Amino acid sequence: MTDLGPVAFYAPLKSPDHPSPSGDRTMARLLLKALQAAGFSPDRASDLRTRDGRGDPAAQGQIRDACLREADRLVTSYRRLAPECRPVLWFTYHVYYKAPDWIGPPVADALGIPYVIAEGSRAGKRATGPWALGHRGAVLALDRADVIFSMTANDRDALARDRPAGQRIVDLPPFLDLSDRDAPISRTAAPDEPLRLLTVAMMRPGDKAASYRILAAALARIEDVSWTLEVVGDGEARPEIEALFAPLGPRVRFHGTREGGSLRAFYGNADLFVWPAVNEAYGMVLLEAQSAGIPVVAGDFGGVAAVMQDGRTGCLTAPGDAQAFADALGGLMADPTRRRSMGGAARLFVESERTLAHAAIRLRESLCPLLGKSAA
Repeated sequence: MTDLGPVAFYAPLKSPDHPSPSGDRTMARLLLKALQAAGFSPDRASDLRTRDGRGDPAAQGQIRDACLREADRLVTSYRRLAPECRPVLWFTYHVYYKAPDWIGPPVADALGIPYVIAEGSRAGKRATGPWALGHRGAVLALDRADVIFSMTANDRDALARDRPAGQRIVDLPPFLDLSDRDAPISRTAAPDEPLRLLTVAMMRPGDKAASYRILAAALARIEDVSWTLEVVGDGEARPEIEALFAPLGPRVRFHGTREGGSLRAFYGNADLFVWPAVNEAYGMVLLEAQSAGIPVVAGDFGGVAAVMQDGRTGCLTAPGDAQAFADALGGLMADPTRRRSMGGAARLFVESERTLAHAAIRLRESLCPLLGKSAA
């Protein structure tokens, strides 16, 4: 494939090398792979993190100033390179009011190169209040972008409504790299064997803890059904979360953080993946579960509908409704034929629509025109 040139890659929310696993880190790594597969030579421009989760205007000002100094440093560094070694475009992953990009736009302006965002979101209600400065930085970046790759319909609607003239918005649904995975084996529980449920999520206060709370409440409503739950994840809220599930006894088991082959083994042994998904952007673990042929029961928050097909690869339930979650879960538990059908459809969905190869084609077709090159 033709080498389309160097790309400066930046993830202001969480670096691809951040030590804490998350969907953001996973997608950042996947985008680097997809850009390379598309024919570019991506390189991490900076690991400077801009996230302010507390709404601290002073901290946001300090972050902005540090970013502007970093931008100056990068411009000086890039200009010292031979022209063919300089970035041909800047690519930022995930821009919103809590994690704006103050670095990419000034660097792109100084070098005269296109500026691109994947997964950007506009939140007009944050224009005032504790995140006003972060909101301003996000808007400036979003307005500067030549192309924005939208990963969910929710984000696309707001992006399209407020986009400046000439900006293109391109759908880029969440995807996976399946190249290093063994073919999934469909597991069929014996009639007298408990169904194995699986959830994979960090244990943080806020939305993650709220999701665990709903899950515990839902499972308490179906205690008379034979099931076990494997919980993969860890974090500062673990004591609180373990206490939520304590009334359910030893059928709930906690395994801490797992990655790679160890995590895939959990997917391979599961019958159903369960996650209420409170305020999830979309949920990479839902895609990973489906790629292993596991039906998903999830809360219909945010962009979750972008990573599964309700009624075909799993069930979406009313946001925050523990009873609806329990009803959907109980229905699938009682219907092995439907579970098998959904598991096969889930695997087909990912393999036919959500692979790194599909994403690479979309990136190449969308970015080549910015460079005056053919995508062929």
